Amino acid sequence: MEELILKGKAAKLAASILATAGTDAKNTALYKIAEAFSANSEYIIAENQKDIAAARQNGISEGLIDRLTLNDVRISAMSEGIRQIAELPDPIGEVVGEFKRPNGLHIGETRVPLGVVGIIYEARPNVTADAAALCIKSGNACILRCGKEAHKSAMAIARIIRESLAAAGLPSDCVNLVENTSRDSALALMKLNDYLDVIIPRGGAGLIRSVVENATVPAIETGTGNCHVFIDESADLEMAKNIVINAKTSRPSVCNAEEKLLVHQNVAETFLPEILGALTEKSVEIIGDEAVCKIFPHATAATEEDWGTEYLDLKIGVKVVDDLEAAIVHINQYGSRHSEAIITESYKNSQRFLEAVDAAAVYVNASTRFTDGFEFGFGAEIGISTQKIHARGPMGLKALTTTKYIIRGNGQIR
Repeated sequence: MEELILKGKAAKLAASILATAGTDAKNTALYKIAEAFSANSEYIIAENQKDIAAARQNGISEGLIDRLTLNDVRISAMSEGIRQIAELPDPIGEVVGEFKRPNGLHIGETRVPLGVVGIIYEARPNVTADAAALCIKSGNACILRCGKEAHKSAMAIARIIRESLAAAGLPSDCVNLVENTSRDSALALMKLNDYLDVIIPRGGAGLIRSVVENATVPAIETGTGNCHVFIDESADLEMAKNIVINAKTSRPSVCNAEEKLLVHQNVAETFLPEILGALTEKSVEIIGDEAVCKIFPHATAATEEDWGTEYLDLKIGVKVVDDLEAAIVHINQYGSRHSEAIITESYKNSQRFLEAVDAAAVYVNASTRFTDGFEFGFGAEIGISTQKIHARGPMGLKALTTTKYIIRGNGQIR
């Protein structure tokens, strides 16, 4: 597509300039962007309201509406996240390691930008800001392609970013937003090998699967979040109740929200009536196995499909398990390798869970909702990688770099 070719060429040129820009220049741009978001919050919200109105007209679920919505609090959080990124150490130029060979060659390994990063995302307009800021600080140009549901919001945010970059003396083409929101534009971006160095999807299972199956550009798979909380027989049940309610209801539409609750059989009769009653009061639909349905008759019987489903809604799958090992087996079979938690007072059981559960983030006595670039101190994240190559977990600045070997000699030949 002509638009992508033009944006690809512009991004490639901008990347060559940004790669050698100093830390001060990049930070100046980031501070200007943060200030401009605050100064233009009314404009951003007005454009966002147009997206919300269209989404409701098209029957989009309230969970996705929540992901789409921007308000003063969320715009303030976007600004704060960008300021945090500005205050983080610049990874570019960091010496990862160095050594000297017997022949006198001095070999160093240093961090460098990836180049041009493509990001495809859905109804999360704040991703426009997070992705752009992380790319700028890590010396990468980016080409962003959002879903049609968030397009007006993303256009407003991208416009402010590009104007701020220019005001800071950096190329506005460091950040590019694809205006065509058709499926064709997404597929074309996945194959833009001449200009993109990597592509990262951030969205639901369908988008991620499409990128993995169709991209010819190297892809980093950010995963869906079928996250579990396991209540061990030794758990502090009051702590467990607080964690389960937070992990499920604080923001059910995001990938680090709890989707499944596993309860040890020895505490099921005690814990389930209380926790499921509390969740029901918060409008959470309970989907349970046979044991759960006997203890809590208001539950709907679970199907096999439920155990592997990411609901992204006020709905939770609940299962009684025989013991810790049964919980681990279930999580490793049905989990999405995102975030998993155990609530326990047993150090031995916590260590077994940490070692045996295969996920990017594994918690002991804490909510899965902390799997987030901001909460990890990264300022923001480009996505949460559930793969094991290149990056895993919340992807901050270092995940957007690669390394280069620098070799210094004094005339050596081979």
